[in-house]
Amino acid sequence: MNTGRVDTTPPQIVLGTMDFGTRVDRERAFAVLDSFVDAGGRWLDTANCYSFWADPEGVGGASERVIGAWLRARPGAREAVRIATKVRQNPLVPGSWPGSAEGLSAPAVRKGVEESLRRLGVDHLDLLWAHAEDRAVPLQETVGAFGELADKGVALRIGAANHTAWRVERARSLAREQDVAPWTALQLRHSLLQPRPLTPVAEAGHRMLTAEDLDLAAAEGLTVWSYSSLLWGSYTRTDKPLPPAYDHPGTERVLAVLGAVADELSATRNQIVLAWLMRQGIHPIVGASRTDHVEEALAARHVRLDDEHMARFAAAR
Repeated sequence: MNTGRVDTTPPQIVLGTMDFGTRVDRERAFAVLDSFVDAGGRWLDTANCYSFWADPEGVGGASERVIGAWLRARPGAREAVRIATKVRQNPLVPGSWPGSAEGLSAPAVRKGVEESLRRLGVDHLDLLWAHAEDRAVPLQETVGAFGELADKGVALRIGAANHTAWRVERARSLAREQDVAPWTALQLRHSLLQPRPLTPVAEAGHRMLTAEDLDLAAAEGLTVWSYSSLLWGSYTRTDKPLPPAYDHPGTERVLAVLGAVADELSATRNQIVLAWLMRQGIHPIVGASRTDHVEEALAARHVRLDDEHMARFAAAR
């Protein structure tokens, strides 16, 4: 039985590269990548659709192209980093989303990965994500396509982003039936602050991490990644107010504890949030547009939250 590859390394800071090639130009992106690797960072997270909404051409691929150019300009860099990308959301018709978003049929997955490899200039991916569910395609077809790529070594590991826990478990069962590699990683939106319960978030396609997801991951030994980990800078920047869904009493209580713990440990609020996520075994993705963002984020690896700190946060939430 093919159980797939799992990641047994401690939680790491992942560099989110969504804005590379659009809001972050190539020169700045190269500087951020250099800083990340020089400081010991390993994982890069991108997607084939990044960032179609900010690209004048109306399609994705810019982020992968910038990473590919950086790899070509830095001999040996491929051995220093691990690359994760995603298929599912790239518009097939420029400017037409979600109507023309690629799906998760076997041909779509194969073509999406082939194009990602070409843009990145690599022969394999360290982790391939299914970016979102596609219920128009039989799940067993998607599972077979991902498993095939993993079994061929095109993707060393595979995972599901923005999927419900029951769909992930069903997919893993189907992989066992087909004797192909299963999804062994989850990627969902998560941070210290949480929106009001049952309140939809404004960002299309985002799915929040739930207790059920964490329960599944713990039971099955799955890796968990979180995106929007720092809520777009809202923990520290007055020009980045929290979205309306976070306007509830729990937010004030958590922020009070966050400020106190940051002072006690001589760390920034962002670093405490990242340390809180890693303390739970979660790999937080951090989007960075400047080298000082990278330095601040990676310094969170040295922040140690104890059981008492975690209990204070739990009580405040």
